[in-house]
Amino acid sequence: MKHVLCFGDSNTWGWDPVASAKLGRPTRHAPGVRWTGVAQRLLGAGVRVIEEGLNGRTTVHDDPLEEGRNGRTYLLPCLLSHQPIDIVVLMLGCNDLKTRFALPAGDIADGAAQLARSIQLSGTGPDGGAPRVLLVSPPPVADLKHLPELDAKFSGAAEKVRLLPPLYERAAKALGCAYLDCQQVVKGSRIDGLHLEAADHAKLGRAIADAVRGMTKGAGRGLRRS
Repeated sequence: MKHVLCFGDSNTWGWDPVASAKLGRPTRHAPGVRWTGVAQRLLGAGVRVIEEGLNGRTTVHDDPLEEGRNGRTYLLPCLLSHQPIDIVVLMLGCNDLKTRFALPAGDIADGAAQLARSIQLSGTGPDGGAPRVLLVSPPPVADLKHLPELDAKFSGAAEKVRLLPPLYERAAKALGCAYLDCQQVVKGSRIDGLHLEAADHAKLGRAIADAVRGMTKGAGRGLRRS
């Protein structure tokens, strides 16, 4: 059996923008609706998909307002707890767009690259080797002007996030990782601008399942959705 660890933020956790807005609290899509569940169903019994999503998770930055969100701090314990891992799907960077971090796009991509390299050096793959990495660029950010507080928190994010795919692709090539441009697959919800609605979870789950199949057949380097 192949083990695929999905390490990400609220879009891996499965934040449902429709239900969350209606109920006024963070609410998840059902397990089978989340992209991780879609990928599990498509990949079948020979693959175990492991969800490791956390709302607000960054690549390598401590959040001054939300404790425990630094992806680098939790990554190695997470890998060790689930080893042996064949593939890590790494999809982070959206929360690095927050105004309080004031990061240029290149620094966000570098943070994701640091995590990918840490995975490769972790020794948590089969027989103590390295897990393979599928680096996924963050999804697009939709218009947030109807949500002034959120718009201020993510000022300029819609423009900056569009700069990330080529930077993530370059990092993936440098590290020998597989790569998927999420922005060619999904769009941010019109409700909150940041999270994926059910139809886009289905699209992303299919794209990631296809990428994982390619990687298990030895054809995973430089994967790009076109």
